[in-house]
Amino acid sequence: MPLTELAIRNFKSQKKLYQKTDGGGLAIEITPAGGKLWRWRYYFQGKQQVLALGKYPAISLQKARKLRDEARELVEAGKHPTREKKAQKLRVPRQHKLDR
Repeated sequence: MPLTELAIRNFKSQKKLYQKTDGGGLAIEITPAGGKLWRWRYYFQGKQQVLALGKYPAISLQKARKLRDEARELVEAGKHPTREKKAQKLRVPRQHKLDR
């Protein structure tokens, strides 16, 4: 069953890490400390992979679904989403706290 924003907000931490799935490999992990993290599970060249999409609420349910769909397009094009994400970070220079 697909997740809703209300359901995600109401997930409480437990003693162990647990997941709630949305569909299409998208899931939210709830940590014992109360953090909520988006993960997308997929297969690339026959091996299961996991792509971290970001933290909730910074990444909303709608944004997580969009990111999943974009990553799925990369897989269908024969590209590895995790490597593409790392390459993109290297292409874009990060601003240091002193530069602001």
